[in-house]
Amino acid sequence: MEGSGGSGPRVLVVGAGLAALGAAQRLRAAGHLHLLEARARAGGRICTRPFGSGLAELGAHWIHGPSEGNPVFRLASCYGLLGPSAAEEENQQVEAGGHPLLPSVTYGSSGKVLSPELVNSTRAIFSDLLDSTHVFLHADGLPAPSVGQYLRAEIARLAPTWEGDENTKQLRLAILNACFKLECCISGTHSMDLVALGPFREYTTLPGLDCTFPGGYSSLPDRMLSALPKGTVLLNKPVRTISWQGSFREDGDMEKEFPVRVECEDGDSFLADHVIVTVPLGFLKERHQDFFQPPLPERKAEAIRCLGFGTNNKIFLEFEQPFWDPDYQLLEVVWEDESPLAEPSTDLEANWFKKLIGFVVIQPPEQYGHVLCGFIAGKESEYMETLSDAEVLSTLTRVLRTLTGNPQLPAPRSILRSRWHSAPYTRGSYSYVAIGSSGEDIDVLAQPLPEDASDPRPLQVLFAGEATHRTFYSTTHGALLSGWREAERLNDLYGATEPPCPTP
Repeated sequence: MEGSGGSGPRVLVVGAGLAALGAAQRLRAAGHLHLLEARARAGGRICTRPFGSGLAELGAHWIHGPSEGNPVFRLASCYGLLGPSAAEEENQQVEAGGHPLLPSVTYGSSGKVLSPELVNSTRAIFSDLLDSTHVFLHADGLPAPSVGQYLRAEIARLAPTWEGDENTKQLRLAILNACFKLECCISGTHSMDLVALGPFREYTTLPGLDCTFPGGYSSLPDRMLSALPKGTVLLNKPVRTISWQGSFREDGDMEKEFPVRVECEDGDSFLADHVIVTVPLGFLKERHQDFFQPPLPERKAEAIRCLGFGTNNKIFLEFEQPFWDPDYQLLEVVWEDESPLAEPSTDLEANWFKKLIGFVVIQPPEQYGHVLCGFIAGKESEYMETLSDAEVLSTLTRVLRTLTGNPQLPAPRSILRSRWHSAPYTRGSYSYVAIGSSGEDIDVLAQPLPEDASDPRPLQVLFAGEATHRTFYSTTHGALLSGWREAERLNDLYGATEPPCPTP
């Protein structure tokens, strides 16, 4: 495999995120290979930035389920990018169910720490209800179209049976409402009412205690990039149009015909036998109609329309001194007057910050300084992107003073945040299976073009990225596997069967 020359087919990859780099890593059939990346950096939705005295992950944060079944974990281990605890056998066997297990404290909006017993017993109710959704996978009749509607109906049924006075019951509802917000962050959606109930449990969680990269998540794509021949990845090269089913020739070579031409926004164009498209679903939703010529088949366009793609942003705050107890790694937030059984506020300007689930304490402080990372999803998260750093910092200072009951709490000294919705080549964070869609739409999105298997020029346009993996959508490991999958499709087509390199 070479960046610019060699015998064999010409392959272009649109993007240079984990799916694209995974495809390049495994692609043995290509003679010419180029990755066209719109931004000035590789890595896609993996984005590590300096902050405080260390690093901040603006995109992917944890390896979810770091165990032998996770290719990102295996590759990172192979490259020596993980800390010693990630390799411990017992950590690889923990069933976290997709939720990072962190010692936590829960602040109520009245300025007091809430009873851990009440918080934990309420979270157990929510967890049990979430677990009960697995019975609806492939079921004929559903009690509700969405996860949110099902959970709320169950909560309404259970609430009258709870013990305690009215205040305790209201507090339990408020904690459950906070659980919904956390689930929105995990699912990358504005509301669990948008997430389809039937296919919800098709998403598969892997065992393992979620871990981070000591040198930053970007150390993984950086390492993969360094293994590619110089010149393979072209940065600042946004693609305008992918023309397929064509007969394109290069000037001066009338012999060879190519079915694919990729035109970039700077006027450059590239001819290829195959193109692997790894752009995010959010970009496809906005641009697919003018991005492909001829347009995508209706079935694929419909899958793009129906699948969900939401925003989950992070807000990093650096403090001179910590106000939190060093034993806690997660500061959770509960607005005590809220309930999942009440209509949520639609006044984003007044209430956007209430969608924050709380703050993860970035560890260890000796390496990173005193840094909190807040998580916020949905329309509120998108509204937050429109505000200035000063407005966000001022609002969150007020929120933290309210939660801690300390009106003198010093303001953070610096702020850094992600803006995935306004990023033009991303338009959000990751995919979910929305009402009106199913896992079959993910498979349709992953299908190469042309659809006709008897076409003499097969696999002209291939699709990879987290939104094309039926059971690991929304994850880095889903993205990596999808890139490997499409590389193997081309390897199989050309009979390139020698073992892949590197092998995790």
